[in-house]
Amino acid sequence: MFNENEKQGQDYQKVLDYLREKKIRITETRRAVLSYMIHSHDHPSAEKIFQDLRTDYPSMSLATVYNNLKVLVDEGFVTELKISNDNTTYYDFMGHNHLNIVCEKCGQIADFEDVEIPDLNREAQEQTGYSITKTQVMMYGICPKCQ
Repeated sequence: MFNENEKQGQDYQKVLDYLREKKIRITETRRAVLSYMIHSHDHPSAEKIFQDLRTDYPSMSLATVYNNLKVLVDEGFVTELKISNDNTTYYDFMGHNHLNIVCEKCGQIADFEDVEIPDLNREAQEQTGYSITKTQVMMYGICPKCQ
C-alpha cells in the first residue's frame, strides 16, 4: 500500500504526463496550482490558492490561478464545487472516489470516502439510459463542531 506522499507524487506525475500527451503547456504556475490541489486536504477557492502561492510566485495573478484551474477542471482532474447560498466556487482534486459533505452552518467541506460511486453510476445508467461520464453529488448536514 502506498503512503499518502507516494500517492500524491504518482497523481502529480500522472496529470503532468497526461497534459504533455495532450500538448498542454506545463508552466511553473500550472505545476504549482496542480501540486497545491493534490496536497490540499481542504477544498480551496481560487482566491485561497492565490493567497497561499503568491509569496513563492509573486508574478502569478489571480487570473492565472483561475486559468490553470479551468484547464484542470476541463481535463477532469479537478471539480468545481458550488455550494448553495455561497457565491464562492471551491475546487477539489479528484484523485480518489468520494463524495463531499457540507456543513449548513459553517460551510466546512469534508470528503466522504469509500463510497460505491460505480454502483450509483450503474443504477443511473440503467434507469435513464444515459452513458455516465462524471458523478458529482453534494451532501449537506451539520458538522460536529456546529452540532
